Amino acid sequence: MSDPLRKIKTRLQEEIDQLEHELNIDLPKEIAKARAHGDLSENAEYKYAKERQGYVNARIGQLKKRMGDLGMLNLSNIPTDRSGYGSRIVVLDTQRDVKIEYKLVTTEESDVEKGLISTTSPIGKALLNRRVGDEVEVVTPAGKKDFEIVRLVTIHEDE
Repeated sequence: MSDPLRKIKTRLQEEIDQLEHELNIDLPKEIAKARAHGDLSENAEYKYAKERQGYVNARIGQLKKRMGDLGMLNLSNIPTDRSGYGSRIVVLDTQRDVKIEYKLVTTEESDVEKGLISTTSPIGKALLNRRVGDEVEVVTPAGKKDFEIVRLVTIHEDE
């Protein structure tokens, strides 16, 4: 199986690289320039650069943790008989009598307009580990929804 998470990992690594460049090259220059202006207690440029430095450090930490989490994800552990990451699921919205197709993806890949929903979203969580025929009730910000799963293609079948 190819690594479907490769694009996400590449995008995260690119953001990490860009932020590390900012942290190690750009921000020290800005801080040095702001220090040269004198009194640091009333120096808005210095204060901004130091705040940005804290934010960039925190964001790099978040991205590295997410990279580690993605590295630990073993796609062969995803069930073959139930929905999981990468599954395409067709549900019947029983209230509106409309079929909707979703694909369960990571938060980085999610795009509701394209039917790509995160496994951490309310609908994504409700659809995890489900089989064809299961009925699901989901509480969303837009209200309660009732679905019946009518079709399921797992990541293993989708290759």
